[in-house]
Amino acid sequence: MTPGGLSERAESLVELMDDPDCDPQRLARTYRRFGVVNRAISGWGSLYRRYLRPHLASLDRPARVLDLGCGGGDVLARLAALARRDHLEVAWTGADPDPRALQVAQRRASAGIEFRRADSAALRAAGETFDAVVSNHVIHHLDSSGLAAFADDTRALSTGVVLHSDIRRGRLAYGLFAVGITPLAAGTFLRTDGLRSIRRSYRPAELAALLGAGWRVEGLAPFRLCALAEGEARD
Repeated sequence: MTPGGLSERAESLVELMDDPDCDPQRLARTYRRFGVVNRAISGWGSLYRRYLRPHLASLDRPARVLDLGCGGGDVLARLAALARRDHLEVAWTGADPDPRALQVAQRRASAGIEFRRADSAALRAAGETFDAVVSNHVIHHLDSSGLAAFADDTRALSTGVVLHSDIRRGRLAYGLFAVGITPLAAGTFLRTDGLRSIRRSYRPAELAALLGAGWRVEGLAPFRLCALAEGEARD
């Protein structure tokens, strides 16, 4: 039996790295090692091939893509590398309200990749629009009201696709992560926060019911899901 069970979402759990007073060195190591973890489990290679690449290629012009809650920037950097390989011209923006994350992410800034301190509400209020909006491991942090606002903001920011990839709560995810993360966990928050994230995450039917019309939720694997929608911003 996992601590607290997995039948219901543990919305009230708080992750250690969300504490503004957490150890900054452990936090920085955690962000850096997310690159390895996300490459192994996040499924962005498949999401890029199925949804993002076809949309960007169809534009037949330079594109703009926003990664909200970009953390240390590893997912954005990976997507940018995939697009370069496919000869797509894209300006990539990673946005996160946490300056500690951006301090790590800025190391991945380069021509065509920028990072900004902002959240979805601020970008929407500024009138920003992008050809696609993505996020990784953001939605499990949100309660129902926060999720509704985030979902609404992201559709308002995108003229094209919106993709939110996250963990799918379940025993398989919990068991595999508890064992598999051990070699990378020393000196980081990865194991504790990863297991808490799984307990805080949604199941596809739960997420679909909360998001409502205009969204669909796919179970990408026994331990992954993705919420997809079309953007509502004008070109």
